[in-house]
Amino acid sequence: MGRGPLVPMAASSQPVQSPAPVATSSARDSMTAASAAAAVSAQASATAKATDSARRDVSPTEVLAEASKVFGAPPPAPGADSAASGPSWDIDVRSYETHDRVEFFVRIFSGRAKDDFAASLKRQSRYGSMIRQRLKAGGLPEDMIFLALIESWYDPHAYSSAAAVGMWQFMTRTARGSGMRVDWWIDERRDPVRSTEGAVRYLKGLKDQFGGSLYLAAAAYNGGDGRVSRGLALYADDMKGVEGEDRFFSLSDTKYLRPQTRDYVPKLIAAALIGKEPARYGMTVDSAQPFAYDSVTVPPLTSMAVIATTVGASIADLKDLNPHILRGTTPPGDPFLVRVPVGAGSLAETIAELPAADRMAVKRVETKKGESMASMAKKAGISAKQLGWYNPKVERLKSGNLRAGQMILVPTHGTVNAAFDVPDPSIERFPKRPAPKAKSAKSGKAAGKKSAGGKASGKKPAGSKATVTKSSPKKSAAKKSPAKKSSAKKPAVKKP
Repeated sequence: MGRGPLVPMAASSQPVQSPAPVATSSARDSMTAASAAAAVSAQASATAKATDSARRDVSPTEVLAEASKVFGAPPPAPGADSAASGPSWDIDVRSYETHDRVEFFVRIFSGRAKDDFAASLKRQSRYGSMIRQRLKAGGLPEDMIFLALIESWYDPHAYSSAAAVGMWQFMTRTARGSGMRVDWWIDERRDPVRSTEGAVRYLKGLKDQFGGSLYLAAAAYNGGDGRVSRGLALYADDMKGVEGEDRFFSLSDTKYLRPQTRDYVPKLIAAALIGKEPARYGMTVDSAQPFAYDSVTVPPLTSMAVIATTVGASIADLKDLNPHILRGTTPPGDPFLVRVPVGAGSLAETIAELPAADRMAVKRVETKKGESMASMAKKAGISAKQLGWYNPKVERLKSGNLRAGQMILVPTHGTVNAAFDVPDPSIERFPKRPAPKAKSAKSGKAAGKKSAGGKASGKKPAGSKATVTKSSPKKSAAKKSPAKKSSAKKPAVKKP
């Protein structure tokens, strides 16, 4: 007979006995028990397989999510990796960090310009809180703070070859149009607070103008909104389907924008990359005291030296808090708000009670026949140039002498020491535009494409060639990386 399949038998402690002649019933019982055991074994095996399968199907994310329920830690987002624990930006940095010009400026900023970049981050620690607060209040991303870095290294006294001034590199007309006071006595382009407020208003308007694109707004800040608008119109067909911040890079690829403007956004992105992780790029950044102060209103023509003495501060401290007060004195006319060190506001309030002779920054002297600025300055113990700081509209004869009978303001020595030696704030220099190319004799059409120049919204600022500070970001990169517009001291970096 053929033998059937073997069936597992239940274990027994009884010795196996020979089958009795009447073993039919016993065998039936044994077979029933064996079948039950086999069923149990099969179920156990199936359970084990299901368990193994379940183990294989559970992902690390699910395990961590379950653990978070037990230990209270929030589960990581699906696909989260080590980058999630790194820095984050509220402008689009990650999408363009591998762009060739971004990588170029990362190398420059972390290489030959590393010391300047680290110094600018120290200044950022002083002004950063104030700038971020105003950017946020104005509806702009806080990381647009890095635009001021590439403009000036955060230097309130940055001065470009085009006469763009301050941390945000404003030209005079654009600054006035943005609500700043710019005259002989006061230049709010140098005021970190007022210039930041003006920059926020200006950038917000540009952002709205270009459909919410921050990078087109930044390009317009540097190269002028007119040029950016014309470029978008001219290449509208080529840019169909291009959206978001890719629009700037698409327009940049056409080479319609000037080189310094094409590099402006890559510089901004490179600065943001390094600025959030300076240690990764080998930088050690020191911190500075936050820009904090009290304010007090003082009478016109009050000497800053007198204010410093009254509140127990140095002239250098007051100049640092009030870089927009150019002549070492509050301006003539109306009372003026002056910043003093924190806690000194109550002392400064006593200034208005001082006798005018003790408080005044200047004294009025009537000119006599034959006197000149040089002779009057010599009598006062100052230079003719310093005397000129307080008399911008003095009347001279053909001989060069002063017209007799006019009143000249002669400053005190303390007032002169508190003044800044700066160019006339009304000066503006715009680069010469190339002349249109001659028309072809045959076709009568222009032989070459006409340069769409213009003063671009009156602001030549934002990207001027900076001539101030030891190593301006822009100076740093002028050759290989054509700096932006002909203005500002751009952290464009050292010319490669």
